[in-house]
Amino acid sequence: MRGFFTQKWAFAPCVLALSVASVFYFGVVGTYWAVTGEFTRWGASLLNLFGVDTNKLGYFKIIGLKGNIFERIDGVMILGMFCGMLCASSLSGRVGFNLPTKAQMGRSLLGGLLAGLGARLGLGCNLASFLTGIPQFSLHAWFFTAATLVGMGLAFRHFSTSCSKGATKQAPARLNALLAFCAVGGFGVLAWHLHHKLFYALCFGAFFGLVISKGQICFTAAFRHLFVQKQSAQAKALVWAMAVGSVGIFVCLHLGLHAKTLWASPGIAVGGLLFGVGIVLAGGCECGWMYRSMQGDLGAVMVGVGNVLGAALVALSWDFYAPFWVNFAKVNLLEFRGGLLLQALLLAGLWGVVWGVGRSPTKN
Repeated sequence: MRGFFTQKWAFAPCVLALSVASVFYFGVVGTYWAVTGEFTRWGASLLNLFGVDTNKLGYFKIIGLKGNIFERIDGVMILGMFCGMLCASSLSGRVGFNLPTKAQMGRSLLGGLLAGLGARLGLGCNLASFLTGIPQFSLHAWFFTAATLVGMGLAFRHFSTSCSKGATKQAPARLNALLAFCAVGGFGVLAWHLHHKLFYALCFGAFFGLVISKGQICFTAAFRHLFVQKQSAQAKALVWAMAVGSVGIFVCLHLGLHAKTLWASPGIAVGGLLFGVGIVLAGGCECGWMYRSMQGDLGAVMVGVGNVLGAALVALSWDFYAPFWVNFAKVNLLEFRGGLLLQALLLAGLWGVVWGVGRSPTKN
């Protein structure tokens, strides 16, 4: 039993569990699992420090800016994720102090900045416009996913993906135990004060964080295995997870919930392309930098800082180019006759692409 909490969990069962949990999260809380929208709200606090009136920025009229982190579903859910990640890392004895070089830190920051820009231009990240966005049957998520894959494929040809490596000092066992206690204690304090949907969001977040950390779920790593090493198992597992999520969301929609559908704009593809390049340059996606930051990786922290800065820049500049996004229709595949079949065909096509890339010969 002790090994269950200390050893790494298999990737495929973890992403399937995350997909199923995200469906229940949607059904219970009423929104899909997403993180970069909340990071953009954190960026609003930075903009306020520089005298920007964020209430006048159009981007925040889209994603909302009411309340503080303890009053927003996404904010509380992310706090739960960090609690779960810190607890999992501590119990596994993975907490250490990773000190990257200045060049690695700069690359992490730049990659995070590009990923933050791309995520918010794409109105989602590897979650809201990929793993949990595609099961919502929103066409924009397919635009984002296709462009992200292209961006990652191009980036893997030109960049090394080892930017997070550095001199690592493993934390002593007592410190790991103390951090695990702090994670559980922090979760308990939040749970005591939160009610209704906020409490549920915290619990789901802790589960998401625990599973991500134990399974070391990172989309960048999964597609590095695919594009660089021609190993397709993890990428295939992500496609199956989206298929399972699609079935679950389809049931939720027939029970009366409303899908999250966004503009099917070419601008979404621009965001996806930037995001794909950014997460390769950074060496990790949103899930990846979050769980690694809880392991003491300073490079991962810099990726997160870059994410917030990039998201803030999009919010600040959005009103100048918003028509290139919002003047397009919001398209949900279920609006079409045979929409469910179309979703299945698209997922089958994505699986076929993954299978084909995995079978292609590696370059010496």
